[in-house]
Amino acid sequence: MPEWLRALMGETAAPGLDEAAPWLIGACLLGYLLGSIPFGVLVTRLAGLGDLRSIGSGNIGATNVLRTGSKKAAAAVLLLDGLKGVAAVLIAGALAGRDAAALAALFAVLGHCFPVWLRFRGGKGVATALGVLLALAPLAGVGACLLWLAMAFAFRISSLSALVAIALTPALVYAVGRPEAVIPIAIAAAVVFARHHANIARLLAGTEPKIGKKG
Repeated sequence: MPEWLRALMGETAAPGLDEAAPWLIGACLLGYLLGSIPFGVLVTRLAGLGDLRSIGSGNIGATNVLRTGSKKAAAAVLLLDGLKGVAAVLIAGALAGRDAAALAALFAVLGHCFPVWLRFRGGKGVATALGVLLALAPLAGVGACLLWLAMAFAFRISSLSALVAIALTPALVYAVGRPEAVIPIAIAAAVVFARHHANIARLLAGTEPKIGKKG
C-alpha cells in the first residue's frame, strides 16, 4: 500500500506517517486550488470575448475557447491549464515528496473539473491531466502525447485520441517507475472519462466530429 494511502487512512504503524499526513492533506488542497483556477473564463474575459460559459458548449476548456474565434486565446488557455497541473505537482513534490506529488496531481484534475468558484462546473480535464503527467512522470507524459498524435493521425477525432491516451496513463506511470501514482492517476483518468460522457455517446453513435470539421 502506498505511504500516502496509509497516512490518509490514519495508519500509524510505519514511522513518520503521523507527520506526513498534514503534508499530504496540504498537497490535496494545493492541487485542488491550483487546478480550480478557471483560466478559460479569465482569459476570455480579459480578451474581451465575453463569458465563455455562454459560448458554444459552455465548457471552460481550450476547445470551447477556440469557438470564440481566437486561436491565441485558445492556445493560452491550453498552456495555462497544463501549467497549473505542472505547478501543483512540482510544488507538492518539492515540499513533501513523491506521494504528495501524486495526490496533488489527482486533485489538480479534480479542481479543474469541479472548481468551487464556478459552482463545481468546470472543464473536461485533458490539458490539466497532461500537465500533471508531464510533471509527475515526463516519459509517461511524452508517451501519452505520442499516443494522442498517433490516434489523431489515424482517426482524426480529437476526443477519441484524448480518451485512448488518458485510458493508458495508469499503465504508463507504472511502467516508468511511479507505482505510488497509479491509483491517483487512474482516478483522474476515470474523472476525465466521466466528463467526456457526451463525446463518448457521440462516438458510439458515429456522430462525433472529426478534426478540422465542424460538428
